[in-house]
Amino acid sequence: MILSKYSQKGFSRGKNSLIVLLWWFIQGTFFRFSLHNMYNFRAWILRIFGAEIGQGTKIRSSAKFTYPWKVKIGDYSWIGDDVILYSLDDISIGSNVVISQKSYLCTGSHDISDNSFSLITKPILVNDATWIAADCFIFPGVILGEGSVVSARSTLKDCTEPWYIYDGNPAKKIKKREIK
Repeated sequence: MILSKYSQKGFSRGKNSLIVLLWWFIQGTFFRFSLHNMYNFRAWILRIFGAEIGQGTKIRSSAKFTYPWKVKIGDYSWIGDDVILYSLDDISIGSNVVISQKSYLCTGSHDISDNSFSLITKPILVNDATWIAADCFIFPGVILGEGSVVSARSTLKDCTEPWYIYDGNPAKKIKKREIK
């Protein structure tokens, strides 16, 4: 590959450079250093920057959003410490979803067969009642079925079926999720 040929032609951050810089400043200060229980304040900041955040959602101050205007989160979902939402493309998270600490939802990568290493983006959809446990990596384009679970430290490359548990690297379907 020849990185001098790299370009982001065709990619849009969705906002102009001034808004992007303002977001990065706000995220690195007011958002990051807000007190533990200031969930409404953090949701308010994200909404100002175009994110759609449902009621009762709890987002930790160390969570990072690349472009919040490309993120939707439903009601009563939890976004844990050090979660990264690398939102080069849309990330849609349903209601009653838990994304545990240090998990990484990645909507962007590069075309390894392209000499200019061109950017590829694909959205991620996390349906209701899903749990992404600690330190998981979710690939671009993945759809997590309702009620699915991705166990800790798993790497999810493919879509999940509703109400199944996935584990490993790459994550594989383990068993049906039973709710008592």
